[in-house]
Amino acid sequence: MPARLSPRAAHRPAPPITASLWLNTPEPLTLERLRGRIVVLHAFQMLCPGCVAHSLPQATEIQRAFEPRELTVIGLHSVFEHHDVMTPAALRAFAHEYRIRLPLAVDEPSADSPLPRTMQAYAMQGTPTLVLIDGAGRIRAQHFGAVADLVLGVEIGQVLAERGDPDAAFSR
Repeated sequence: MPARLSPRAAHRPAPPITASLWLNTPEPLTLERLRGRIVVLHAFQMLCPGCVAHSLPQATEIQRAFEPRELTVIGLHSVFEHHDVMTPAALRAFAHEYRIRLPLAVDEPSADSPLPRTMQAYAMQGTPTLVLIDGAGRIRAQHFGAVADLVLGVEIGQVLAERGDPDAAFSR
């Protein structure tokens, strides 16, 4: 089963996304401007087999299933290995070939660590990592590794239910 937040870490404010570049969005996204929406932050790497096989398709499906004004999915390309081949040009080609339409943030490299800044701020263990952030900007769940669709669906449903009518957010 994927790693979950400890009760102490649950509901803490989500750190900002520190990105050096954004793709698939006309302007950079901030958690502050997305207040009121649920945010699914999906950290991945292009060369991560679990990201390509499971997590990126799952993130795309979440984006498709919910109204954008209710739930926003953000891809976070967090490079902590193979830095020389994980370039912005390679990410653009990857996103094109895999038809990834999610807003993509390139996690800003750290000056003193191989782990990029947002990855460090969220204490991520690796990729894929999925973070569920509620409309108040608090972390509600964080999973390292593949998270089952049913588990994630229940977690999103719980956050939606706290806001009122959970059916109002579905786009299907």
